[in-house]
Amino acid sequence: MAVSSRGGGEQAGRTGPVASCLLVAQQEAGGGPWLLIKGRLEQPVWRQVPSSPGSQLLPASALRFMPLALAALGLAVPVRTNITMSKPPRAETFVFLDLEATGLPSVDPEIAEISLFAVHRSSLENPERDDSGTPMLPRVLDKLTLCICPERPFTAKASEITGLSSEGLARCQKAGFDGAVVRTLQAFLSRQEGPICLVAHNGFDYDFPLLCTELQRLGAHLPRDTVCLDTLLALRGLDRAHSHGTRAQGHKGYSLGSLFHRYFQAEPSAAHSAEGDVHTLLLIFLHRAAELLAWADKQACSWAHIKPMYVPPDGLSLDA
Repeated sequence: MAVSSRGGGEQAGRTGPVASCLLVAQQEAGGGPWLLIKGRLEQPVWRQVPSSPGSQLLPASALRFMPLALAALGLAVPVRTNITMSKPPRAETFVFLDLEATGLPSVDPEIAEISLFAVHRSSLENPERDDSGTPMLPRVLDKLTLCICPERPFTAKASEITGLSSEGLARCQKAGFDGAVVRTLQAFLSRQEGPICLVAHNGFDYDFPLLCTELQRLGAHLPRDTVCLDTLLALRGLDRAHSHGTRAQGHKGYSLGSLFHRYFQAEPSAAHSAEGDVHTLLLIFLHRAAELLAWADKQACSWAHIKPMYVPPDGLSLDA
């Protein structure tokens, strides 16, 4: 049974990065539980959790070592931790998500483009393939893509990478992230069989907290049984388990482009457009669908545990 712990805020007499999300890998990792320390760090860090002789996977005694493992790595130990021993609900629809925004988390960005592809679990369990064995997009697929005019300006780098600008969005008369966007998003999700699993690459560090910020600003919510899967963490975790922590594994790239090239020996199309990146993400997921579905069933994080990227200012209401 997976353990996830999220903490934040106050620190226990230490300075440095706060490990805000802890995940313990399954027994396939070998040699006892593995602790994935992921949060405000540039890279996730895997360390084995000490356990007593003869103990089972995730014994109560092993939980005592989590603060010790963090301290050994020079990380701040959160005062508040919520440890849940229950499995996430089994998702019936997977909604692949990508956001383009005005910049990195350090500038309190706003969403400028959002794209979602909704795929039923049955289409992921039995993906179609072409003659070469390459997975194909499911025929039954719902899509939603919206361009949004943010109030905050784009950084020069974000505008260069995404091809979006405040001037271009305003010229096309695109409104901001308002009540109409929320109602459209909620209507799109309501058409899917639940529970829903949101899937994003680097989602825990970017897409999920930023979407949470925009929704919180409007007092909006997603369905209570919504869960989240970050494919960046999942694929690293799966590869780590398969390699039993060999050093060579750490040299692989895990950007969408690197993964796509490794799996398909080709370059993805329309990179850094929200819809293009979701298309790439879905193909990557299909390539390892059985493993990722199993990971999601055990490791997906409840949307209720996602915290906003920053505290949004008082803004519009849902009626706007």
